[in-house]
Amino acid sequence: MSWILTVFVIIPVLMLFALWVAKNDNQVRGVMVAGSTALLIGAIWLTVYFVQQRNAGNHDAMLLTNSVMWFKPLNIAFSVGVDGISVVMILLSAIIVFTGTFASWQLEPMKKEYFLWFVLLSSGVFGFFISTDMFTMFMFYEVALIPMYLLIGVWGTGPKEYSAMKLTLMLMGGSALLVLGILGIYYFSGATTMDVMELARMHAMPKNIQNIFFPLVFIGFGVLGALFPFHTWSPDGHASAPTAVSMLHAGVLMKLGGYGCLRIAMFLMPDALEMWAPVFLVLTTISVVYGALSACVQTDLKYINAYSSVSHCGMVLFALVMTTQTAITGAILQMLSHGLMTALFFACIGMIYHRAGTRDVRYLGGLMKVIPFLAVSYVVAGLANLGLPGFSGFVAEMTIFVGSFENAGTFHRVATIIACTAIVITAVYILRVVGKILFQKIPNKKFYELHDATWDERFAIGCLIFCVAGLGLCPLFFENMELSFFTTLCSPNTTLNNNNKSTHREDCLHYINSRCCFIHTTEQTLCAHRIKTHEGVQKQEYRSQRIEPLAFFSLCRCKVSNEQNNQDGNETCLRNHHKEITIIHFASLLKITQIWYICEDVI
Repeated sequence: MSWILTVFVIIPVLMLFALWVAKNDNQVRGVMVAGSTALLIGAIWLTVYFVQQRNAGNHDAMLLTNSVMWFKPLNIAFSVGVDGISVVMILLSAIIVFTGTFASWQLEPMKKEYFLWFVLLSSGVFGFFISTDMFTMFMFYEVALIPMYLLIGVWGTGPKEYSAMKLTLMLMGGSALLVLGILGIYYFSGATTMDVMELARMHAMPKNIQNIFFPLVFIGFGVLGALFPFHTWSPDGHASAPTAVSMLHAGVLMKLGGYGCLRIAMFLMPDALEMWAPVFLVLTTISVVYGALSACVQTDLKYINAYSSVSHCGMVLFALVMTTQTAITGAILQMLSHGLMTALFFACIGMIYHRAGTRDVRYLGGLMKVIPFLAVSYVVAGLANLGLPGFSGFVAEMTIFVGSFENAGTFHRVATIIACTAIVITAVYILRVVGKILFQKIPNKKFYELHDATWDERFAIGCLIFCVAGLGLCPLFFENMELSFFTTLCSPNTTLNNNNKSTHREDCLHYINSRCCFIHTTEQTLCAHRIKTHEGVQKQEYRSQRIEPLAFFSLCRCKVSNEQNNQDGNETCLRNHHKEITIIHFASLLKITQIWYICEDVI
């Protein structure tokens, strides 16, 4: 079944061919419905399969892996695989593509050409999330960015040429930084592969080199994630894009930024994170608050939601650089939550604009009387955006802020308190807009002639509302999937072969380097918890007496003597003595307070 992930690239390619030969609008719609439905079914199957494998005890770092060499001189391969985060992002992408198809049902003109570029963009998104090779990820990243220029420049509204060019130039600038960062990781790590997992296992980049290339990769992806001050392309791009493109752009494309920061920058260069985290914490805190304040003074509905997206996507990066277990879980939930609720927002705004002919809140009012379905849907989107309990926004934001406040440092807690003010600011602009455009007097008599949502629009909006409410009411399912991402990085179920010293060392170093990120070097007093023997192979597990809240992955070394190993499983303190061991420190997510260690005897 290793080929199954390539289906998410093959289906869009087949859709492109089918769209190319389609003769009329009905055939174009048929291709889009069939293809997007197939992608959604595939994503749901992948989610169910992933959960079943984890429940069955399969804790491999990546599932459904496959690799085919593309370019041997640079060791570039088409390598695919998924973990919990990848599966969640693929499911989100499939939902947005499916609902975006119905949201664009009545699009004119050049429906066929529009959907050709739309499918090409979606193929890049899916390819990015299934790739484990850095160069392949970057290739799909570019495939996802390039169609945006034409989708906005041709089918957009307002100053669309300016917005399309600004978006393209700024994102291409971020791509240039990514090229430098990826090549730096490859050459300075001495690797013979660009596979992310293999590079993580090697962990061969010196810290001083990491300090150079970490900001290049983080900023390169951060530009797409609306990192201040590189966010200015986002509001213009959102405001000028057609409805479905805005949905996919804000709902999925911007998530490539946070995903890339976590997958490449933080995972492959963890030592540099300690140095650069305060800098990026300041920038992300500004993004969170500045985006919310800017939304308050906008009069265009799309600009309001665009600046709101800057704030919410800034919250993702804010949580990542906090580097606590709960905060990063919240970041992943926020990516999923924001993707769904901002797609719902842009769908409602696009449908209102299509009927009223304006997005200016000064000229809108009384829409609850004339288009009640769209009005109620807009209210639901707004309540989810401001974090009302029962919707996805509440779960994600509370997880982020609780996790961020776990940092004991004054600097981190002050930043958290400042970022929390965005919750209040968000409520201000959401409630102000809802009250103005939905419940005040109808300013234009022509509004009485407006018709409510059609069946295709109701279907698209209904699917998104179901997902937003489902995540808010049942978040543990997705939290458990994200937990699987971290548990596969530092799983306590590792066996150590004491009979073969060289194999023992290689296996453990392979395990350590493939599963540890956010490395923080310390020396601690440990207590032996238990020693298990299974078929002649010893597994030693240790538990720490103190919790390190600032890093849920730590790599530390200490000296211990053989005499102090407790063969009976009683807890015995191990102190610095004759034998060096390597310890992996992993704190489970979501309120699990015990930190487990896997120790390797280094001879």
